[in-house]
Amino acid sequence: MRILYAIQGTGNGHLTRALDIIPLLQARCETLDILVSGPPADVTLPFEIKYRASGMGFIFGKKGGINFVKTFSQFNSVSFLREIRNLPVESYDLVISDFEPVSSWACRLREVPCVALSHQSAVLHPAAPRPRREDYPGRAVVRHYAPSSAQYGFHFQAYAPGISTPVIRQQVRELTPTNDGHYTVYLPAYEEEIIVERLRYLSRNTRWDVFSKHSTRVAEYDNVRVRPVSGAAFLDSLARSQGVLCGAGFETPAEAMYLGKKLLVVPMKQQYEQQCNAAALEQMGVPVVKSLNDKHLDTLDNWLQVGQPVAVDYPDCTAEIIDQLLRTELT
Repeated sequence: MRILYAIQGTGNGHLTRALDIIPLLQARCETLDILVSGPPADVTLPFEIKYRASGMGFIFGKKGGINFVKTFSQFNSVSFLREIRNLPVESYDLVISDFEPVSSWACRLREVPCVALSHQSAVLHPAAPRPRREDYPGRAVVRHYAPSSAQYGFHFQAYAPGISTPVIRQQVRELTPTNDGHYTVYLPAYEEEIIVERLRYLSRNTRWDVFSKHSTRVAEYDNVRVRPVSGAAFLDSLARSQGVLCGAGFETPAEAMYLGKKLLVVPMKQQYEQQCNAAALEQMGVPVVKSLNDKHLDTLDNWLQVGQPVAVDYPDCTAEIIDQLLRTELT
């Protein structure tokens, strides 16, 4: 049995989930080929990558949203179509896509089944929470970005059949959480200067450990330490933190809650998936602020003073999900 597992490389969440999914697939098939598309990420997979593609990634901005100018300028439609045309999806018994557009569109154009195994599949489910103000263009982008013939989704809660709780990677499950009193921060859509200014304004007595995609060196600003993104350093900081301030992505909030950390999220602007995630987290009792603007700092300060962790139950059921997918899609 030959399987192609295609992964969206933008951001870190898809790749961190793949760290657990790839060994499970390898143990269940004769050949597993891996495709990664998008700009270079902070997470490196310790597996052979058969295909690398430019795909349709996006570039983080520095003021809370996506840098659309850089995103569109780096997108090469001719190259994207060539990647779709050259990917031999018909030579596989099964194509699995984690929100990866090259494989998905190659399958769509050649009428080959493509199974979505992703968080986005759950976000699009009718039972999943949505923001109070619906973003129809944003929802359409998520729906058509990586089309699929079958969907298996992950979300913060199992809202319906076919939606599972998050894949908590073994690296995180093996951590022993402690509380050293600091707060871990990961806001990739904000530049270092904005984050430091806001956090220093909040409290001189709070220690902040900031991981920044826009920084290349370690820097200290009184009670705020900023350092480049590093997987091992981030996990260590996360495990020892009192709380986590991050974007409304999927993996980092899920891992923070799993480890029993109090959490506050700042969803990226004009990013539909994060707006949906924020709605789901808010339902669970996680504080959400729209930005780091002054008017939201009181909410942040209140969270520091009285915020509490949200209890979750995230069992390790990834193997069962993979087995169910293979049984269903290969019969």
